[in-house]
Amino acid sequence: MTTPIDPLDQLKGQIIRLYADVATVQVGDAPVECAIRGKLFKADPPAVGDYVALEESGEGYVISGLLPRKSALTRRAAGSTVKSQVLMANIDQVMLVFAAANPPITPAKIDRFLVVAEANRLQAQIIVNKMDLAVGPVEAEIRSLFRPYEQADYEVHYASVRTGEGLEEVRQGLVGKVSVLVGPSGVGKSSLLNALYPGLDLKVGQVSEAYGKGRHTTVGGYLINLPGGAQVADTAGLREIGLWMVPPEELPYCFPEFQPYLGECRFNDCAHLTEPGCAILEALNQGKIDLSRHESYTKLRAEAVETFPRW
Repeated sequence: MTTPIDPLDQLKGQIIRLYADVATVQVGDAPVECAIRGKLFKADPPAVGDYVALEESGEGYVISGLLPRKSALTRRAAGSTVKSQVLMANIDQVMLVFAAANPPITPAKIDRFLVVAEANRLQAQIIVNKMDLAVGPVEAEIRSLFRPYEQADYEVHYASVRTGEGLEEVRQGLVGKVSVLVGPSGVGKSSLLNALYPGLDLKVGQVSEAYGKGRHTTVGGYLINLPGGAQVADTAGLREIGLWMVPPEELPYCFPEFQPYLGECRFNDCAHLTEPGCAILEALNQGKIDLSRHESYTKLRAEAVETFPRW
């Protein structure tokens, strides 16, 4: 049964849950199930976090328009089709969640997620979950892996749902902001939110032992109002995240530790790969930029060079 909407609310609200062709829209204090007009949103489908206009349609309501977005987390859609996908709209920051173990992690994957956040001009923080699995020398390896990101001024939170390590620090990082939790499947995003805010009772997926990849349990994502003036969106685990509309010449700005050296190279069109007089390569040789970060930049730049003309 559809919840009635007060006409004084002018039939506007925010999408808090999204499925294929149905959205739950928060209008005042009432969540309302609304159909999505397919023809209207072929070019720009609505996303969780969007503010929308509604119209009455028979016994229910339909989303009839999108209000302007202040921000969005956009990636290249999965598959061979060249198009964008908005994962979340109207957010302040991206919380990138990885696991200390199970599923495994690589610097290339971390960098790809961070670059997508930077390209969308969104603040990013990193959460390393499952630290209770990082025993002995493994813990030192994990902290060494994330040290370059701390040196690049990213906040890195080491957390464990089982032991409670780092949870208060993560909770404080969410206060007063609209955040989206993003990361590979199986890193424990829903478990983390359940531990941070007991009573949420979010559905938790288990990591597949056969493939080492999490089973998707979140359909379309959902936005949650939390104590302390926070809103958090949980998203389905992402097996891939591609750059969208990032020109090769703008990619260096997506690496914060590169920025002090931009404009200092001998050549104005320096690609920061092998050119003589490159300030970034000089900083790399001096240990001011981590080698793995520059390797990620090199690979992502090659991807941008190949795909940007298609965009």
